[in-house]
Amino acid sequence: MASRPTMKDVAAEAGVGVMTVSRVVNGDPGVAPATAARVEEAVRRLGYHRDDVARQLRRTDQLSQTIGLMVDHVADPFMAAIASAAEDVARQRDSVVLIGSSRDDLRREHEVVAAFTARRIDGLILTPVAGSHRFLRSTIEQGTKVVCVDRAAPGLDVDTVVVDNFEAVQNAVRQLVANGHRRIGYLGDRQEIWAVAERYRGYLAALEAAGIEADPALVRHGLRSGPDAGAAVTEILSASEPPTAVLASNDIVAIGVLAVLPPHIAFISFDDFTLAARMTPPVTVIAQDPVAIGTTAAHLLFGRIHGDTSPPRTIVMPTTLIPRGSGEIPGPYAQGS
Repeated sequence: MASRPTMKDVAAEAGVGVMTVSRVVNGDPGVAPATAARVEEAVRRLGYHRDDVARQLRRTDQLSQTIGLMVDHVADPFMAAIASAAEDVARQRDSVVLIGSSRDDLRREHEVVAAFTARRIDGLILTPVAGSHRFLRSTIEQGTKVVCVDRAAPGLDVDTVVVDNFEAVQNAVRQLVANGHRRIGYLGDRQEIWAVAERYRGYLAALEAAGIEADPALVRHGLRSGPDAGAAVTEILSASEPPTAVLASNDIVAIGVLAVLPPHIAFISFDDFTLAARMTPPVTVIAQDPVAIGTTAAHLLFGRIHGDTSPPRTIVMPTTLIPRGSGEIPGPYAQGS
């Protein structure tokens, strides 16, 4: 098997010194154009590739130009948009992104983060799963920068980019109450997830502010798929006092609910989704901006990588309640009813 060509081989082929080859392959503009062209031709002819891993091992003070990005599930459109935005920022910084999915499993998160750090990433954008993240402290102490996105990681003192889940859901429930609803159902993902817990807390706070007693019979947690959500809403609608309005904690739950929800029941989804505006009635949503969230998280991370030592901060991005029709269906206590 032929040995891999080295920088010394390229130097001999081009008739220059090894240092000149190094300057050309590393983009140093100080090499004469004719000499650089000769080196580049020798690189092409020999099929030489720079060994970035070996280079990094030789220069421990040098960045790897690689970051990791760990989301819940990369197939989720919201998470995919965050990843794409972060990748755009990384590309502007001449860095590549390693992407992994935790599938909301703490053990899997440990394994993927370990795989990332073994590749000497400069930083990590993390959508943390429920559970302790103390295991990341040693990684941070060794110099890897971490930014949390979409969810906070309690006990981990790092930059975090989230939305105000609590206030967003409060606003949505206030609208349902203002439209004459008192029996308002809540269908949610796992309560252990920080953002989901904040959404449920907002639901309870809005009911309490309106003088409405929360009814556990109208609440279901731990819904991880469309079929789970469809079965859950069918169950609460069969209660002796069913809800006249329903709120879903995310788009996956929303799609499952809408497959079986009668059209006279008011409905609001946390997260916008494809076809929401084209359904009958069009779906009222609490919209986030995943591109802005991912871009902000990436800029924070690269700031840390390049020397920002200011105290960790939490950036709260805005949400928008988009009234399209389903959330404006009047309830039995609406004025004029």
